[in-house]
Amino acid sequence: MRWSQCAGDVYYVMASAGVMNGPESAQTQKISASLRMAGTGLVAGEVVVDALPYFDQGYEAPGVRESGKFALSAAALVEEETRRYRPTKNYLSYLTAPDYSAFETDIMRNEFERLAARQPIELLSMKRYELPAPSSGQKNDITAWQECVNNSMAQLEHQAVRIENLELMSQHGCNAWKVYNENLVHMIEHAQKELQKLRKHIQDLNWQRKNMQLTAGSKLREMESTWVSLVSKNYEIERTIVQLENEIFQMKQQHGEANKENIRQDF
Repeated sequence: MRWSQCAGDVYYVMASAGVMNGPESAQTQKISASLRMAGTGLVAGEVVVDALPYFDQGYEAPGVRESGKFALSAAALVEEETRRYRPTKNYLSYLTAPDYSAFETDIMRNEFERLAARQPIELLSMKRYELPAPSSGQKNDITAWQECVNNSMAQLEHQAVRIENLELMSQHGCNAWKVYNENLVHMIEHAQKELQKLRKHIQDLNWQRKNMQLTAGSKLREMESTWVSLVSKNYEIERTIVQLENEIFQMKQQHGEANKENIRQDF
């Protein structure tokens, strides 16, 4: 963008100086070609990022976004970069193969195998909560009845432990939740402080980038102005040289014609 603007200034100076009138000289064609090369890049294959968004104001001009020129320019830049970047089919070959089973547990692995085999999920077993009586063939078996009594006593003790846990939770669960909530609040405050630090760092980085780009932009503008001035002076010098060469050539022709006329008069 800046090179094209600078080249346009040079052509304006050339037209104002009268150098562009008529056919271009060889020197003019060389300089014109150098200007076009300067606008495309430095060296073949070298990618130069020429973007100072805090300094370039051309994209914010009225009517640029509304007319669609901004989208067309962006699409043209993307297309140009796509032509330069030609990835191969194996451009990710330097990366190792992903290990999807690194975080799998035995339970997850068994569940994945069940899903792969399309087997239904196992329902929650309620057998431990049942109190079955001895079968009809063991109605008179004391051992079978003793096992049923032991099972009933185990279930009763289990329910008693659950009731005791509920009573303990009703007494101390509130304080435990308060402590958990306090820890959660401290974690949130710490995360918010880290977020504020990160936002401040981003803002400082943006301000630093803006200052660097504005400083570089002012230097570029000064250098472009100096470059245009020097190029215009070179064209002024070239035009003067061409005029002097024409005058010398005309003087030589006039002098030669005068010599021929004198020779004729002598004879």
